[in-house]
Amino acid sequence: MEIRQEEPEAAGRNKPLPYCDFWKSRSSKLLLSSVNRGWCGLSAELRSHGQSVFPWRGPQTDTHITVDMSGSESLVTRRATGIVDRYVSRRGTAWLCPPGWSEGSIDITGELPGILHLYVPASQFSPSKLGINIDESVIGALEHESAFEDPLLTEIAYAIASELQTETSAGGLLVESLASSIAARLVQKHASTSSTRSYPLLKTEGLDRRRLFRVLDYIEANLEGDLSIDRMASIACLSRYHFARAFRQAVGQPPHRYVSDRRLERAKALLIRGDRPLVDIALSLGFSGQANFTRAFRQATGHAPGRYRQTAGSRRAEFSLTDVRRSLPILS
Repeated sequence: MEIRQEEPEAAGRNKPLPYCDFWKSRSSKLLLSSVNRGWCGLSAELRSHGQSVFPWRGPQTDTHITVDMSGSESLVTRRATGIVDRYVSRRGTAWLCPPGWSEGSIDITGELPGILHLYVPASQFSPSKLGINIDESVIGALEHESAFEDPLLTEIAYAIASELQTETSAGGLLVESLASSIAARLVQKHASTSSTRSYPLLKTEGLDRRRLFRVLDYIEANLEGDLSIDRMASIACLSRYHFARAFRQAVGQPPHRYVSDRRLERAKALLIRGDRPLVDIALSLGFSGQANFTRAFRQATGHAPGRYRQTAGSRRAEFSLTDVRRSLPILS
């Protein structure tokens, strides 16, 4: 398999990423990829794998999670030094490979039509991202000797696969938040207790009125720009993990959903003005192209953007940030 690893977050997010070999065989077919989606926090590919036996080696720097999206009930055998893992793959079956893992082989006895490959960089396990006291040794303590099933990790994987299949305006924010959730889950449930210690949560404050207003103002000013969970969390003076939870508690929805709703209102306003091409509006609001913007807008409103613009004369102005603040019970 060929998958492009994520570069440091400071680098351009849409640049091609270097290759590594994992589940790489002639029977592997690329279905969907996160390349050119502008995602931060992890990279992903959805692939199909046919019956085959092939060598593999793990990524050098990232933690690799593989999740069966379809449930074909094929027997998968992984072999490496000290490991012989045979498991009948079902819907939700996952495999874990920490960075720098040695070479081995994989034997697939049947068709695996939908396998999601997630690559999480080491930076996602830092205290600033997770809000817990942790050191780098925990990554090497992740249990990888056998396949497993984790309902929460599976739901996260399905959310990422859904974003791969149908792009949304705040998909990048969703994936960035889910990257932290994956790292936290791996530390919580899949780190060897013999090799790790208890990692207590760092003390932190909630999202008070002053911090929330500051974040809302920042979001509004950057709806047509590059919004990130990391930046919003820093404005609120919280870790990414604590910010996402505190924001949801204060606003009633997670950051990516709030941003998606605000971008929809901004799209309506821009269409009513009628002076910008649809492709320009799509790119400015976080879509990779006009087709994905059209699909998402029609799903949300029941109208294609062009049709909405044609009937714009009878529509009201954009739902403003002032309206948003008034609608939040905690701020009334």
